[in-house]
Amino acid sequence: MSLHPQARAYVKLFPTDLGVPVSSLTPEVIARMRGTDGLAEWRGRKAPLPGVADGVVDSVLDGVVGGVTAGVPVRVYRPQEGGGPFPVIVYFHGGGWVFGSVERNDALARDLAARNRAVVISVDYRLAPEHPFPAAADDARAVVEDVFARPGEYGADPARIAVCGDSAGGNLAAVAAWRARDAGLRLAHQMLIYPVLDVAMDTPSYRECAEGFGLGADEMAWFAEQYGGDPADPALAPVRLASKAGLPPATVITAEYDPLRDEAETYAAQLARAGVPVELRRFDGAVHGFYGLPGFFDQAEEARRYTTGRFAEAFA
Repeated sequence: MSLHPQARAYVKLFPTDLGVPVSSLTPEVIARMRGTDGLAEWRGRKAPLPGVADGVVDSVLDGVVGGVTAGVPVRVYRPQEGGGPFPVIVYFHGGGWVFGSVERNDALARDLAARNRAVVISVDYRLAPEHPFPAAADDARAVVEDVFARPGEYGADPARIAVCGDSAGGNLAAVAAWRARDAGLRLAHQMLIYPVLDVAMDTPSYRECAEGFGLGADEMAWFAEQYGGDPADPALAPVRLASKAGLPPATVITAEYDPLRDEAETYAAQLARAGVPVELRRFDGAVHGFYGLPGFFDQAEEARRYTTGRFAEAFA
């Protein structure tokens, strides 16, 4: 279909994802951009957690976990209703491995916790270029392993642990999922929201959506350059993973006008061929990033209701 009217209005305001030419992104500019959030007004309200009065902050705990790398910061959103143990969603934010934080994505993490009556562990993984590949992926693995090793510390039901991520966070979620499989840890689900799953950047959607739809091909190339790594390494490009058999059930969400569309849909097809239960949902007319901006996109609410239903099935 044609570009959704709200998406058309969005790209008129934000024709590129970064808002500046990639050639201007010096370390000083990157640091300054990390300290601002031009989309804050559209990220949605900070939902109260179930069983917790709005404004009570002791249901949200900042902490540090160990594991593969020492001292990975996390923010834990713990519902008090019912006392647990609760299902757990380990959430990885987007931002091209360069931007984003648990603070910037606080509203989304709260929404995940409230809708799903789950403990949400939002991971403040290390960012590139200061911490190149595989730092973020190793931090993701550390947190997932820690939840399995110490479920009681999180109020977690070890049979109901899922990973979730959007954009670069979707990449980390997919990598964490196959690493968990290889470590003998059984995740209940992997929720991949317009994820980065390859860095070849040679698909039709990269050509069709190279510019003018928010996230552009040149920006993705810049993000990938900052993160680094071998494009053939499945810890960077999960589509390159030799075997998808035995991976956890998956949901893959794509946006029609997104350079990442085709690689995500290819991955969903690969999972299905490997016998992994997977559901693919493309949001027609949408652009990259819509899920995180419910104040701008009506499709964000539609997508969040959909992911809530998928988590309910996974946690049943």
